[in-house]
Amino acid sequence: MEAVAMRTTKKKGMKNTMFYVLVVSVFSALMYWIVVQGKLLEAAKVTETGSHVETTTWEQFLETMSHNLTHPLAILLVQIIVIIVTARLFGFLFNKIGQPTVIGEIVAGIFLGPSLLGWLFPELSVVLFPVQSLGNLQFLSQIGLILFMFVVGMELDLKVLRTKAHDAVVISHASIIIPFALGMGLAYFIYAGYAPANVSFLSFALFTGIAMSITAFPVLARIVQERGISKTRLGTVVITCAAADDITAWCILAAVIAIVKAGSFVSSLYTMVLAITYVVFMLKLVQPFLKRLGNIYSNKETLSKPIVAVFFLVLLLSAYMTEVIGIHALFGAFMAGVMMPDNIRFRNIFVEKIEDIALVLLLPLFFVFTGLRTQIGLLNNSSLWLICALIIVVATIGKLVGSALAARFVGHTWRESLIIGSLMNTRGLMELVVLNIGYDLGVLSPEIFAMMVLMALVTTFLTGPALDLIDKVLPAKKPLSPFSERITVKGKFNILLSFGNPESGRVMLQLANSLTKRAADNTTITALHLSQSSETHLFEERQLERESFFPVLSEAERLNIAINTLYKPSQDISKEIIETANRGDFDLMLIGMGQSVFQNTLLGKILGVSTKIINPEKLLETLSGREKLFAEAVLDDRVRHITKATKIPVGILIEKGLQKVERVFIPVFSKKDIFLLQYARMLIKNNDAGIILLDAVREIGASAEFKEAIRSMEQVAPGNIALYTDNNISRDFLRQQDIMLISLSSWKQLVQTQSVWLRYAPSVLILKG
Repeated sequence: MEAVAMRTTKKKGMKNTMFYVLVVSVFSALMYWIVVQGKLLEAAKVTETGSHVETTTWEQFLETMSHNLTHPLAILLVQIIVIIVTARLFGFLFNKIGQPTVIGEIVAGIFLGPSLLGWLFPELSVVLFPVQSLGNLQFLSQIGLILFMFVVGMELDLKVLRTKAHDAVVISHASIIIPFALGMGLAYFIYAGYAPANVSFLSFALFTGIAMSITAFPVLARIVQERGISKTRLGTVVITCAAADDITAWCILAAVIAIVKAGSFVSSLYTMVLAITYVVFMLKLVQPFLKRLGNIYSNKETLSKPIVAVFFLVLLLSAYMTEVIGIHALFGAFMAGVMMPDNIRFRNIFVEKIEDIALVLLLPLFFVFTGLRTQIGLLNNSSLWLICALIIVVATIGKLVGSALAARFVGHTWRESLIIGSLMNTRGLMELVVLNIGYDLGVLSPEIFAMMVLMALVTTFLTGPALDLIDKVLPAKKPLSPFSERITVKGKFNILLSFGNPESGRVMLQLANSLTKRAADNTTITALHLSQSSETHLFEERQLERESFFPVLSEAERLNIAINTLYKPSQDISKEIIETANRGDFDLMLIGMGQSVFQNTLLGKILGVSTKIINPEKLLETLSGREKLFAEAVLDDRVRHITKATKIPVGILIEKGLQKVERVFIPVFSKKDIFLLQYARMLIKNNDAGIILLDAVREIGASAEFKEAIRSMEQVAPGNIALYTDNNISRDFLRQQDIMLISLSSWKQLVQTQSVWLRYAPSVLILKG
């Protein structure tokens, strides 16, 4: 039957091939004939008109390429590519020096503008950013800003404002009114010399004041998260202050825009009445409707495209209404975000749909567009730089001192007050939004615009160093967060579990319990989970923490053991893990690598059939992806960096369905592997594990120290340890083991020799002594 089926399949395949060849050949010949006949028609037409100009094929090609390269769409695509690459590069570099990514992206915008690229390579700047192409960039960047402001609105937690608003409103409004007044005072002194012609003093003073008053809520929230204080009283206060500041400042900005456009305060009253009507409409009609939708469609299965379209329509209609009213589309986008259902799951899903396109693709266009407008070269004398320095000083004093004094007045310590003031002085992207609105309205001159952009950069850049300085000068009596203190106990065996995947954390806890089960009173176990701060929103932080630790805490409850938990978003996860391990007096850190690197890989097959010693670097050149990850299991960048930089023993768990730790295989390849016996002793004592020691290179038999260690273990548990000297370990033997304990150096040796063990080994704990 199988032979008949194969013949039938073969005949069918040949028949299909013949049909394919016939159809392609016939219709290709037909198309060729049509082209030939068309050429004859073309020749006849040229003869009649006499207008044909002969050009060579090469000239035609060059003309076509020139047209393609200068086409508006081609220019826009090249601009986007250059902008994204530059923004990512600068963001990465500033991230590495401990600054918010947004600072690097703003600097990238200035780098690509006339201040640097245009100054150093003017011809290249003209080719990349011709004047006629800037309109396209501006419109795309505005779309990105609308989406970004929508996300910012969703990040605000109005429940927090309602419950903790009293102190926050006092601090927030003080942090607005004081710099606003100082900004208007500054405007009085610089209006005559630096305000654009035909701009009223009121307009100029109002925009100078609002520029001094803005706080960048998204940047502030990231800094609070990364410093691990978001769940402390101080963190809650400063986030609430920033949220209240954001709402108040945007309402004031809407009023300022209305006044500037109307020309006077009295004529702007019509616009303000319309704006109030719009806000009431959004609160009383739109918000309840969206809340009902959010409760019904709160998961990915029910959130269909028509429902998503409804929410996007609300965003676009809100932005359109505020633009028509005269208070700017960005205010409408922000309000639409605030009006979104406060269901965390819903907001999570919706943000995922728009954040990447907004933040990664479109928002960098806004930074570069701002950079193209920022002409630092206009500040070409000492008096202009003096005015720039004065703007920075006034902005810093108004915001930092104003916030700090208000915080001290409502009962915070000087340390807490200065921290609040430093964080509220963070301006970032929100400041650029305000400045661009002022520039578009013609209120800010190019010189003042450049000075204000520099002020936004400096004040945001100084936030991190200011917080570090406060920590040094006024150290906290009580740590702000678990990351600020040692949570280990001297005299106990302290284990740190650093996990990414929650399921991996659960398995590592089982392993830690096997090592310490009968010494629970003399053991502390701490579970650490970090998430990338750029991917974690404030409104989802607590939910993400609960979801990440749920499997670990459930397993701890089942095993009846107590554990500490540490969670925070971080810009540099590897660095945070290393600092936590080195700072905490831990005796062992377990980190995990998933089992997927073992399964169904080409390398697994290679290692299963070959024992030839090869150059591992050459092997890795022929592999990619997960195959390479397997070959370098302990050598992938993050694990390698963590292993090298930590000053404590590290165990790297490569998990392959680990259920219990009763049969343990420990191969010994060097005298240095003697430290593995410490963990063997712990497993025997606390878990009654059976240990099989393999004397792979006859080191145990030749070492008195090894013999003494094994003898002392046998005296305590004579039936729990066996010594093998035969290297011919079968695959069945390996499969019968629960886990293999091996030193880091021995694991590297196995990889170099492509040992067959790597294919059939059980779960592996690779230990650095």
